[in-house]
Amino acid sequence: MDTKNKFRIGKIFTLIGPGFITASVCIGPGSISTNSKIGAYYGYQLVWVLAASVVSMIIFTVMASRFGVVSEKSILKEVSDRYGRWLTVWLGISAYFMSAGFEFGNNLGIATAMNTLTGIPENVWPPVFCGIAIYIIFTSPNMYKVLERIMIILVAVMIIAFAANLFFTKPSGTGIIVGLVPGLPKGSWSEAAALAGTTFCINASLYQAYLVQDKGWTKINYKKSINDTIAGIVVLGFISLMIMITAASSLHTDIISGNTTIILRTAGDMAVQLEKLFGAFAKFIFCFGLFAASFSSLVVNSFLGGGLLTDSLGWGGSTKNLKTKISATIIMLIGMTIAVFFRGNIVNALVFAQASTIFGFPAFALILMLVLNNKEIMGEYTNKWWENILAAFGIALLLVMMVSTYITKIAPYFK
Repeated sequence: MDTKNKFRIGKIFTLIGPGFITASVCIGPGSISTNSKIGAYYGYQLVWVLAASVVSMIIFTVMASRFGVVSEKSILKEVSDRYGRWLTVWLGISAYFMSAGFEFGNNLGIATAMNTLTGIPENVWPPVFCGIAIYIIFTSPNMYKVLERIMIILVAVMIIAFAANLFFTKPSGTGIIVGLVPGLPKGSWSEAAALAGTTFCINASLYQAYLVQDKGWTKINYKKSINDTIAGIVVLGFISLMIMITAASSLHTDIISGNTTIILRTAGDMAVQLEKLFGAFAKFIFCFGLFAASFSSLVVNSFLGGGLLTDSLGWGGSTKNLKTKISATIIMLIGMTIAVFFRGNIVNALVFAQASTIFGFPAFALILMLVLNNKEIMGEYTNKWWENILAAFGIALLLVMMVSTYITKIAPYFK
């Protein structure tokens, strides 16, 4: 390989940073299941929801990234100093329960993928990969760099795997463009809200500020941090779109024609459908992507919840912090335990996680808005008027998600 090509490849890898780590939180078994189901049942009609969610995710993650390069304090430390410790503790606890609840899905995704790839029973795999993750956490002197390197590999695997599956289908370019026109097909309200929720992860947006600071970026890296953030979230949207249009192109026509009955509850169900249509190769390729998505989300999600909790208590939230590592490990072990021993009785855990999103998500967004519009904190880096308008749209989207979560997930549980 000549020097010129080495330089180009090296330049590409320098763009992979905090934004890609943040994006990996959102690309998990839940997002794969949601995008698969929406594509299968509604075709390309909800592409616009994905696009709107990606824009909202970019706006808030850029805001957090900007804070990270401007301030020497962590964002929850700043909030604690100005608005009170009680508020940060509330945010930290909400983030912790969200992460702990959703780690179940990440462990289940790993189990499903590895069972398909190897034939070894599902309950073997969560302890194996949680053990590997915990070993990495406590033996790595610079966990941020390790996360960055892992994400480079796993994001590449996801792109290759889901693009390979897309190769088997014949997506409609016109259908995708038409799908950018807003509209809700009959009965799609809860699915649209779920799509927004698995793409626009406001707690992950806020955690971007910690990753930027762990990276060591300051004001002189401002443009690089913004470019990294946008690139990472665009990749999130691209992967989600590939999964959605794969399902839309391969399954939707048969469903609306009544030629087949397809039930997609999990990402594993999508793998089964691909095997029926295109053979075992397609199923195995999909499961490679599912594993990459699940393991990447497993590791980063644990640090997200663990770091926000420890920082809310005044102990710091850096990935180098021992208390953060212990907190992240506990989250991982909770998810593993539920996946292995209580898989058939997880309703309480999932409802509790959903309830945490109701109380936490709008608060995370409002905190970012407060901090990013405070000139004493941000100086010349405060939000511009158009950023506030787009952020207000994002908050409206979060409120829609909150209402939908309550109606479809929480309220029925208490009837």
